[in-house]
Amino acid sequence: MLGFLIRAAIAALGLWIATAWVPGITIDGPATLLLAGVLLGVVNAVVRPVAILLTLPMTVFSLGLFLLVINAGMVALVAWMLPGMHVASFSAAFWSALIVSIVSMIGSWFIGPRGRIQIIVRRD
Repeated sequence: MLGFLIRAAIAALGLWIATAWVPGITIDGPATLLLAGVLLGVVNAVVRPVAILLTLPMTVFSLGLFLLVINAGMVALVAWMLPGMHVASFSAAFWSALIVSIVSMIGSWFIGPRGRIQIIVRRD
């Protein structure tokens, strides 16, 4: 549970950066931002695998680039479900999904599979 909450906070950080950099995406307040991070985590855990399975031929044909479109759809779905989050266009959802993916990837470097911050000590 702690790992999910840390990853949701990282997704919320990515959404916060996306609201600052991408025109067309707005989030009303900090509570909505945190709720959007949690909801994005739930949507990515439940809906995204089904969407990937249904669009597998197109994903293979595009050499995986269609996954960016699926990620944009997940951000748009969260904006549709959450009243305080607004996404103006598909391109805003696309660029915000890309930013959230990059921030999540960087955050995953510091967080292990159990959601705990790992410190690696190298001994000679």
